[in-house]
Amino acid sequence: MSGGRPAGPESGAGAGGPRRGASLASPLRATLFVLNCVGTAIIFGLMLLINGDVWSRELFNRPIDGVPEMIELLIVAIVFLQLGDATRAGRLTRSDGLFHFILKRTPSLGRLMGAVFDLLGAAFMLFILWGTWPIFVEAYEKKHHVGDIGRFNAPTWPVKLIIVIGCVMVLLQFVAFAWNYLIKHEAEAPGPLGPVED
Repeated sequence: MSGGRPAGPESGAGAGGPRRGASLASPLRATLFVLNCVGTAIIFGLMLLINGDVWSRELFNRPIDGVPEMIELLIVAIVFLQLGDATRAGRLTRSDGLFHFILKRTPSLGRLMGAVFDLLGAAFMLFILWGTWPIFVEAYEKKHHVGDIGRFNAPTWPVKLIIVIGCVMVLLQFVAFAWNYLIKHEAEAPGPLGPVED
């Protein structure tokens, strides 16, 4: 199993130079980077919150209200905030030994296989988006919340919105990968492991 996307010479890997597209020039790349940073900041805040709750229990015998509910909400938010950048960086696990072999021996077939894989990924995210959108709308309109009124109360719609945004961004990244396989590099000779950048 491999967690990385193909990394060929056209990306600059192993050639002593920076990877092509390594800057945050494209709007998609920049957006994914920002969402990933927000997710990282939430992880840091969640770590402080959990430690604060532990010390509050130990020193004052009083837990911080709402910590379990916040953990429940924020874990989901973190996943979808960072999923797009993880997809772009090739950190989704995939079995690609056969794919790399075909891409090297028969580039056109390899590119087609890569595009199909990425379009299936986009379709999967579209299905999640289709199922999540009405849940978000309902949570927003009916003001769904977690916690107990008077102690801790937090709306759930921001997390539902993050799921929607995360699905859209991953979908766009998969489409960008498919475009890369089918169009952007069709006139270029593939590297040993094929194209990587959107």
